[in-house]
Amino acid sequence: MPEPITLDGFRTDLAECLFLEPGQVDLEDSPLDSGLDSLRIVTLLERWQAAGADISFVDLAERTSFAQWWQLLTERTQGAGRADA
Repeated sequence: MPEPITLDGFRTDLAECLFLEPGQVDLEDSPLDSGLDSLRIVTLLERWQAAGADISFVDLAERTSFAQWWQLLTERTQGAGRADA
């Protein structure tokens, strides 16, 4: 069973792609304005799909903040046991 996606893990994943520390990731920021390109988004998408999230590139593209991405991930992560904090 894959590891559940946690908020800390989500921030860490984003920070890795943005070359930031996890605490520097502002969830209200826009993914595109923050510097994520399509290749990095696909990298994150594949990571989260492997962890059980039933999401697509289009799902992410339709949302305009990291907070909306997090909400989507928590709604679409398969199975119980995901941590919301």
